[in-house]
Amino acid sequence: MTGIGSPAWSYEETAVTDGGRVVGTITLDGQVPKPKGYNLTTLPDPFYCGRISDGQGWRILQPFQVGPAGEFREVVVYLDGIDKGKPFAEGGVPQIEAKDCLFLPFTTVVRDDQPVTVVNMDPVMHDIQAYETSHLGPRVLFNVPLPMNPQHPRNFKDRSDAALYHRHMAGTPMKQLVNLTKNRRIFVMQCGFHAYMESWGLAVTNPYFAKTDEQGRFTLTDVPPGTYKLVVWHPYVRSSIERTVTIGPKGTVEAHIAVPAPTGRLYANEVLDHAYIRYNVPEETQKEIEPMIQKQQH
Repeated sequence: MTGIGSPAWSYEETAVTDGGRVVGTITLDGQVPKPKGYNLTTLPDPFYCGRISDGQGWRILQPFQVGPAGEFREVVVYLDGIDKGKPFAEGGVPQIEAKDCLFLPFTTVVRDDQPVTVVNMDPVMHDIQAYETSHLGPRVLFNVPLPMNPQHPRNFKDRSDAALYHRHMAGTPMKQLVNLTKNRRIFVMQCGFHAYMESWGLAVTNPYFAKTDEQGRFTLTDVPPGTYKLVVWHPYVRSSIERTVTIGPKGTVEAHIAVPAPTGRLYANEVLDHAYIRYNVPEETQKEIEPMIQKQQH
């Protein structure tokens, strides 16, 4: 994974009286990459985690959220090169939830050297393993078990109990410090028990960032006049997506960026079209791994 951005520096919060805006859209240009596939019978808790599955015993993870017209959703857009401007928004510590054997959200924006909270909402144990990553290779940030709420019912095969074990109750929150090595901006968090649980984070040095919405839109406000680098980030887009923007006093700049869709095989466990990949999930087991929340498509 390629590192992003320039070395971090101290950011000064101040009033911005003549700030401008950057608004725009991000689209994915090309074919949406195939998702990842995981055989649930090879990992713990297949009955509970299989409530989101393809009906054949497999959990699908699609890192690319793209609308019918190419709207690229859940993509981070930020301005690089601003060392003085509006304060960071007050919102407390970012929180990631383990819910239905997913880490939500899939992408998180954090401040470097500040904590992030992870909470287990499931009735199964999770283990969070976080790594900072760049072209230099990964480095462990933290590795801790994620406790579950002891009040959860545990009989996952009893379908008459479905309403009970579908409830989400928070376990003990785990607050962990995100402290990245110099020049690194990206970290990934995975579950040591359930490989399909994955969440990515980007550490920012200023508050001028946004995640695209369902229409692929973003808005950055109160930007001090000047010329900056507008950066588009998605964890599986390896190429650098940048544009230079110049914002005048109280001005508005529109940026509509088409991101070339990655090609080739992006991950070792990419879903394959061949039916033989399901040979080791017996039909009886497939019937027990019931997609009660979502029947996924490949």
